Amino acid sequence: MTTKSKVPQIRFKGFSGEWEESKLNEKAFITMGQSPVSSSYNENSIGLPLIQGNADCKERKTSPRIFASQFTKECFINDIVMTVRAPVGYVSKSLHHACIGRGVCSIKSKEDGEFLFQFLINYENQWLKFSQGSTFTAVNSDDIKNLNLIIPNHNEQTKIGDYFQQLDKLIEQKEKKYQKLKQFKKAMLDKMFPKNGADTPEIRFKGFSSKWEEKSLSELIEYKNGKGHEDKQTLSGKYELINLNSISIDGGLKHSGKFVNETESTLNENDLVMVLSDVGHGDLLGRVALIPENNKFVLNQRVALLRPFNNIIPQFLFYNINVNQKYFKMQGAGMSQLNISKSSVESFISYIPSDLKEQQKIGNYFQKLDKQIELQQKELEKLKNIKKASLSKMFV
Repeated sequence: MTTKSKVPQIRFKGFSGEWEESKLNEKAFITMGQSPVSSSYNENSIGLPLIQGNADCKERKTSPRIFASQFTKECFINDIVMTVRAPVGYVSKSLHHACIGRGVCSIKSKEDGEFLFQFLINYENQWLKFSQGSTFTAVNSDDIKNLNLIIPNHNEQTKIGDYFQQLDKLIEQKEKKYQKLKQFKKAMLDKMFPKNGADTPEIRFKGFSSKWEEKSLSELIEYKNGKGHEDKQTLSGKYELINLNSISIDGGLKHSGKFVNETESTLNENDLVMVLSDVGHGDLLGRVALIPENNKFVLNQRVALLRPFNNIIPQFLFYNINVNQKYFKMQGAGMSQLNISKSSVESFISYIPSDLKEQQKIGNYFQKLDKQIELQQKELEKLKNIKKASLSKMFV
């Protein structure tokens, strides 16, 4: 039987020796939540904010939805709040002096709070082995109090806590920049395409002043339905299949993981592919993606090819269709699965600049904006991966 190492893989300079074993209740004050009477619940800010469970903890921070005028158990600002019912073990920092319900507990470190917070984040998956109950997963007070810790001295705790605190700040800053760009794009789409029956948008590039023309999609594209390839599909091959899983909610092209080695025809660069079927609320109905290169992709069934004529710039049409997705969603027919037809697609009417230069200008503008958003997203994912790797290597 092997003995678990008491030294992390990665360590700051100046620290040596094994970490020490302890129990959570020896290193922290633990308060189990207790739900107040429901008659005390209110939305009028009377009493304290109420933290009941996972729904009141968002992005590692408490986010209460209601108040309770009567309460027995409390947490305070910067306490750690941990869920004790499914999902068990999710931890957040408390931004509030709040009432805590029976779905959570509060943990106040006797040493470095940031270190313990990050330790518990790293430990989240381990709570599954302590979970009990066949219909409602939970952990009890003894499970939490007796949680085994392997921790360094206070100075090393502080060093590790400071590192993760700075990393979390970088992640938060990058997340804000990413979300800000997405919101900016949304606002510009709203202003740079006509809406509410108008024949011109609110904002236009300089040098363009003529009215936009009303066009049906059938006047702008050649439409073709995809074909079934179920008997020819492989997990690797010459041509990637474009299926219902290939198009994201924002119009990005995703890997389907399905391929074929033989086909009668392939898609061309700047073809548009459209989702014709969706389940649930139909948020993907009518979403389109642009094909990035020739002779690499094959169209599967329930996805349509829209091949632009010479009177429309593909990049402009891509944004024009996606900004008007509400139309296609309304055309959806069916019960468990919503579908749109060729006639519904071709009947879509919108206003289009007659000047191809204006179309190109708009398409280029949003493509550049999408590249900025993609860059921020990649940098954000890189930071998150750094944190994930650091958590796995800097704790025992």
